[in-house]
Amino acid sequence: MQTKVSVNALALPIVKHMIANAGKLRLKVERLGNGCTIIDAGIDAVGGLEAGRLIAEVCMGGLGTVTLTHNPAFPRWPVSVNVHSSNPVMACLGSQYAGWSLSHGEGKGAFYALGSGPARAMATKLKDGAEKPVEELFEELGYRDVHGETAIVMEVDKVPPVELIQKIARACKVETDSVHVILTPTSSLAGSMQVVGRVLEVALHKAHSLHFPLGHIIDGSASAPVPPPHPNFVKAMGRTNDAILFGGTAHLFVKGGDEAAETLAHELPSSTSRDYGKPFAEVFKEYKYDFFKVDPMLFSPAQVIVTAVESGRSFHAGKLDGELLERSFGE
Repeated sequence: MQTKVSVNALALPIVKHMIANAGKLRLKVERLGNGCTIIDAGIDAVGGLEAGRLIAEVCMGGLGTVTLTHNPAFPRWPVSVNVHSSNPVMACLGSQYAGWSLSHGEGKGAFYALGSGPARAMATKLKDGAEKPVEELFEELGYRDVHGETAIVMEVDKVPPVELIQKIARACKVETDSVHVILTPTSSLAGSMQVVGRVLEVALHKAHSLHFPLGHIIDGSASAPVPPPHPNFVKAMGRTNDAILFGGTAHLFVKGGDEAAETLAHELPSSTSRDYGKPFAEVFKEYKYDFFKVDPMLFSPAQVIVTAVESGRSFHAGKLDGELLERSFGE
């Protein structure tokens, strides 16, 4: 899947806008000794929904539009995030997906995070004597970005060590003063917003897991309610997941035959998972907080529409679940 679009070139103006309007957005911006720019959206800064909205657009590499509206589908939780991209595969899988595993140190002082955003498309490593993308997904996408600056988003509650930032810069082949690190704790308003802003991305990721041809997905939009934040990390994470699992809707426009489109529609909803039926925090606890034991097929929107653009037919599957959403958000 070849493209000349640079997700970093498109995302950096949004990052610069956030820096220029840090006071208005209630962000804390600082430069570390190595020149890296840290944008705190919820650790020592207040942040907010607008900061989270902009971070979601950064995550999508500037290839997506993220808006806030009120949706009557859930009267008690009306604030909704709406996401659209006319290049959904590159926006969601080539940038937004949190696929770069980052770590430094060992034991209690270790730092670990999953990196998302446009830096992923620049990151490379040496493997078997050849330069390869840090993530194998980019070999499948046939995409690598090159740009003079980059940005990475981490869903963490502390600033990463300078050694890790240097590692990011080396992988992306830029100087550390060209790296922008955006930090959004899950328990913050901005953190909640940017996670739920992945409602389209989880649909794309599950479609990929189901081996639907990525090149056949040509457009997409999605929405989900924005959950109230929670100071407890597990409950905060649970609510952001549940917003998508029980309240998310995705609409994909695809090429190819009707049979493939209908099959995708029926396999995509979260309700097809063996772990569907209770708030995510409860599922997580039952697996003794081992994320990798959770059925990966759970992570997808509650309901989907898949439109086969060549025939004009649309296929609907799944449904919104207000009762489970209330159990998650209202406790």
